[in-house]
Amino acid sequence: MPDAPVILADEPGSFPHGVLSARHPALIRAVQDAFPYGPGRRRALDELLTGATEGLIEPLGTEDDEQWARWGSGEYLGRSWFEVPFLWSESYFYRRLLQAVGYFGPGSWQGIDPFRPFKLAELDAPETDEELAALDRLGEQPLDEQAQALLHGSLWGNRADLGFRLSAPGAPTAVTRLVADDSEVFWSLLPVDTLCLVADNAGRELIPDLLLLDHLLRHGRARRALLHVKVHPYYISDATTADVVDAVRRLAGAKGAAAGAGERLWTAMAEGRLEVRTHPFSCAPLPYADMPEDLRAEFAAADLTIFKGDLNYRRLVGDRLYQPTTPFEDVTAWFPGPVAALRTLKSDVIVGLEPDTEAALVAAEEQRWRTSGAHALIQVRP
Repeated sequence: MPDAPVILADEPGSFPHGVLSARHPALIRAVQDAFPYGPGRRRALDELLTGATEGLIEPLGTEDDEQWARWGSGEYLGRSWFEVPFLWSESYFYRRLLQAVGYFGPGSWQGIDPFRPFKLAELDAPETDEELAALDRLGEQPLDEQAQALLHGSLWGNRADLGFRLSAPGAPTAVTRLVADDSEVFWSLLPVDTLCLVADNAGRELIPDLLLLDHLLRHGRARRALLHVKVHPYYISDATTADVVDAVRRLAGAKGAAAGAGERLWTAMAEGRLEVRTHPFSCAPLPYADMPEDLRAEFAAADLTIFKGDLNYRRLVGDRLYQPTTPFEDVTAWFPGPVAALRTLKSDVIVGLEPDTEAALVAAEEQRWRTSGAHALIQVRP
């Protein structure tokens, strides 16, 4: 893998610094407001807020310290949250947040997802109804156009309406903001026997992923699909098995084409053609290049693996400040099979750009294009 500096959060004004100093405190306050936690839990959250912004990294004080030691905590304990790899500090923050709210128990709050209210609010939002209604119009189009629209719906995540929208000729769409587009290579790799999709977020971002899988299964572009989700809540909206069930129920309870997709997905899960998979490494603070052998073997057995979303992209290529023109093929050469990335740009890491594309982005937006969420990419290494 090409060498490049690991991304830290120690530069004031940088995107990682803003996440640790502003986004994380705001999230703690939102979680406190979302549940009637008692004084002990609220005090633990307050202590995390202060410790994560002003203090040093401390051990969990649980049996999980052994696992985190294998994941590098021995190297980072006693240091500022801002001075260790950004991917690691973000992940550890969420592990500490789950501990503060009692997720791992024992106790009455054991297993209660602190982010569930936010996920359900997205599923119930009026925008979700509008996006699902667009599926009825999409069904009137040729299959190839349906497939491409669903691919872009999955790509844009919570901007999925841009992917589903049937625009008039010449109207701007999400496609105009793709900084890399290997969609032709993607479609050339299908059909396959086994397709694996590593999901990112729940709610309105998971629904387009499920609709893409439904289309691929329904039209014979994949015999079966494996949907990898997080083994427990991770980051604010990362999908778990419970979130998959919520999303399929949301589809099945809708009207028109969305309901049909929900029913097919439910049946596919029941018959084993769509399997939900989890692995402890899904919540690790490390790049996927460091994954254990059992997970590597599972990806190796798939004919194509899709990594969805920004965090999974960071873990696929490595959370480093590469030169943007570093070939995607070089940083994914270690992956044990064909791999694709569908990602909206929301963090600093980026590879695989053409030199003129990078120059145009920098000229127009300086460095904001990396983190604004206004651009996306489809990258494939066959």
